Parts: sequence; structure tokens; C-alpha cells
Amino acid sequence: MAESTSESGKKSGKKDEAVAAATPNVTEVVHTDASTTAEVEAVLDAPVERGEPILQVRNLVKHFPLTQGILFRRQVGAVKAVDGISFDLYQGETLGIVGESGCGKSTVAKLLMTLETATSGEVFYKGQDITKLSGRALKAVRRNIQMVFQDPYTSLNPRMTVGDIIGEPYEIHPEVAPKGDRRRKVQELLDVVGLNPEYINRYPHQFSGGQRQRIGIARGLALNPEIIICDEPVSALDVSVQAQVINLMGKLQDEFNLSYLFIAHDLSIVRHISDRVGVMYLGKMAEIGTDTEIYEHPTHPYTQALLSAVPVPDPDARERRERIILTGDVPSPANPPSGCRFRTRCWKAEDRCAEEVPLLAIPEVFAGKKTPAAHESACHFAEEKDVVGVA
Repeated sequence: MAESTSESGKKSGKKDEAVAAATPNVTEVVHTDASTTAEVEAVLDAPVERGEPILQVRNLVKHFPLTQGILFRRQVGAVKAVDGISFDLYQGETLGIVGESGCGKSTVAKLLMTLETATSGEVFYKGQDITKLSGRALKAVRRNIQMVFQDPYTSLNPRMTVGDIIGEPYEIHPEVAPKGDRRRKVQELLDVVGLNPEYINRYPHQFSGGQRQRIGIARGLALNPEIIICDEPVSALDVSVQAQVINLMGKLQDEFNLSYLFIAHDLSIVRHISDRVGVMYLGKMAEIGTDTEIYEHPTHPYTQALLSAVPVPDPDARERRERIILTGDVPSPANPPSGCRFRTRCWKAEDRCAEEVPLLAIPEVFAGKKTPAAHESACHFAEEKDVVGVA
């Protein structure tokens, strides 16, 4: 992926500013008419034009039950890991999801991969609600939506060779690569991610962390997916290796027209790779917009606090900006605050914040105005604040 070419941090291969600014957080879901398994599979394999929504998440909820008792277990509560989030992922774009540990980012990834069953809500892939699919139809979805895991050390089986690891998806989806062609396909994938194809018979312990993550990316590419969900793919790597992996992912996105859902807590990395960014707090989406809107014109107090904590290399900028220090701890997702979930740590909190749940929408103060601040923010008292965004 090419380096940044302007102060706003735009990267090559991204949608232009006008198109990105016109991309809404959610659009109308167009339901596809398919009743049989064969019809569903045909719909899922149909191409999507660049710039059109490929994944549409609506009011997604995941509550983990809390039980009590030994012989007679009864539910006494629930951990509200994800509590009603909605967003769209567009063909060929990268949507970054950021937030503190425990905010529900990784749970969202598992729900989209159907590794966890949603409590309620809908996930539309090409107009089909994948939360209701099973059997061959669900298998077809999983072929087109792949995942790159966080830890390159534990996500690879130490008893399997690199060739077996990357080629394992072909055992489940043999139609993608016939048996006699698999070794060649694996070697091609190794070459695509910048590894020597001769490494095919080596084991994971013979590679560095960055090389292992490249193997994980190659495994994710094996089935020619349209969407790759990246759950903190570089957080376990050294900074120099992080840059190599991020640049590789950008290059692959341009080459294969991939859509990324990129989950991370490093705001600088998320801005470098993302077209749009969503900020999560305690299972809710606090703010969402283009990278320029979020990093240079944040309107939610939580986003502003996060950005004010990012180190800035310019000494003059450091002296000018206001450092926002939040008080108190993050509430438990098993017993979240009423109304706005951020109110217990927010300096703007009023009685209304405890009584009304703020909607994720363009704030009234910016409604109808042509300003980067006119993006969706879940705050009753949203306003712009200069916190010197990440360069």
C-alpha cells in the first residue's frame, strides 16, 4: 500500500473524498428473493459493484446469560456485550472499529462470522440474513467472509506445516481447488503475501511473528473471499512489522477488491488503513463517519477523549491541545448505566443523559449543514472540539 500523500492521510486505492462523504452509515436493505438453498447460494455468489453495501448490520445484540445455582441453574442477569449496533460495510472499503478493551469489538467480529449466535438483530450479506441461514447456504457465506485473527502465535496449529494450514480451507470447500492443484495454489498464496513458496513444508515455530501473520492472511485469502474481518491483526506485532503487514493488507485490498472490517485499539493504524471509522463504547456505537470526520471533527465526548490521549510528534501541537482525562472506571456490561452509557464518565452529563438513550444520528446542531461535523454521533450535547487528530 502506498504511503500517505497528503496531510489528511488519504491512501491510494481509497474512495475519493466526495464519494466517502456521501457514504451513509446505514442504507435501506434490499431483500433478495431466494427460497431454495440453490437460489440462496446463487445470490451469495453474485458480484457486488464497488461502492455498494455488501454487509448490512441492523440492531445486532449479543447478551451472554449469567446463571446461578448448581443443580437448578437459573439466569440472574446478562452481560450485554453488544447491545444494538447498526452499520453498513461497502464493497472495496475498509471500516475501522475502535474502542477500549471490553467494548464488544471482538464479539461483533464473531457474530459476523457466525462463530457466536446473535441474541437478536440481523446481518444481511447481499440481501440475505445470515443469522437465519444453515447448512450449505451458511457454508457459502463462510466461504466469502473470512477472518484474520489477533494472535499469530496461537492461531496457527504448531503440528501442521504451512502448506497444510493454508490449504486446510480447501478440505472444507474442495470446489475452490481440486486436490491435485492445491499445492500450487498454496505456493501462489505464499508468494502473494511476500513469503518464499519454498517455505511450504516448514512449521509455524520456524517463522517470526510478522511472517506468521502473513501466513494467517494467506489462509484468509485461500477461498477468494469478498470480506475479511481483521480482529486486531497487528496488535501482537512489533511496530516495524505492523507497518509491513498493514501495507500488505492495503496492497491486497486493491488487488483483490476486498472489503475489510478492521478492529483495533490503535487509532493511528486505524486511520492509516480505514475509509470510515466507528467508535464503540460498552456495546454501543458512539460515533461513526469518514476518517477525516472522526479524527479531525469528532463530536462525541468519548471520541474526543480517545483522540486527546494519542501521542502527537509535534511539540507545538502538544502544547496547544487540551488533554481530556476521564474519571472513573468503565461500568460493567452486566449492569450498564441507564440512558447514555458514557454518562458516568462524561463531563457534559446532565439529567437528560440518565433518562434518554441518545440515538446514533446527525446531531440537531449540525443538521442540514455542509460541515464534516455533520456525521452520526450518539450524544445529546454533541459539539466539535479541537483535540489535534492523529496525523
